Amino acid sequence: MSVSWSNLFDNPFGVFGFFLVAQWLAAYLGEFLHRRVRPISKDEREDLNTVQAAILTLLALIIGFSFSMAVTRYDQRKNYEEAEANAIGTEYLRIDLMPAESVTTVRALMRKYLDLRIVFYETVDQRELDRISADTTKLQSGLWSAMLPAANAQPTLAQALAIAGMNDVLNAQGYTQASWWNRIPVAAWALMGLIAIACNLVIGYGERSKHALLILVIPIVVSISFLLIADIDSPRGGIIRVMPENLISLAQSVRGP
Repeated sequence: MSVSWSNLFDNPFGVFGFFLVAQWLAAYLGEFLHRRVRPISKDEREDLNTVQAAILTLLALIIGFSFSMAVTRYDQRKNYEEAEANAIGTEYLRIDLMPAESVTTVRALMRKYLDLRIVFYETVDQRELDRISADTTKLQSGLWSAMLPAANAQPTLAQALAIAGMNDVLNAQGYTQASWWNRIPVAAWALMGLIAIACNLVIGYGERSKHALLILVIPIVVSISFLLIADIDSPRGGIIRVMPENLISLAQSVRGP
């Protein structure tokens, strides 16, 4: 369920639009309350300014904390892409330690697996992603099944090293998948949104100027911050994404028989 909720933030521009409208409405509601329902007295103005400063400071801290969380997760996805490419590349060389009759089969499966991992990083279609997940599971089983008979027939230290390398390849895929599921919690998004709306409500309520466009400054700036956070945090949505540069480079180097 948490993954499906996180998917709501895979469209950074949708996040921008939603929070911009929500904050805009809150600011205008505050202005309406100030001008039509309950104007602010002189004695309340200083207290209101203190509340505004406190809420804006809290919002800035939470935005900064969330941005740091998003960048950390982005860096983690990049690191695991590099680690996965290293694991596959190392195992591709260790296949030579297997019996000659197994080398060709396992290497062909490894190239297919490598191509599938590249598509995993590049696709944005959920149906294709489901197909990739199923194909990845089948290929992993095929790779393991292709190596075990030879290793069981003639167990040697060299073949044990090749088996350990294949285990690293399979583990690397699991670590990558876990890092792509590791998103900013929905509760953090909800907290940021509520505080941003409260900020704009208070700002609109304390607005002195007759130029209503001035109360749009905070909603626009905060919404741009939310857009950037959502873009960095989303593995497949938006513009800032982890590209499989290391895997593509490895695939180019292992082409051929």
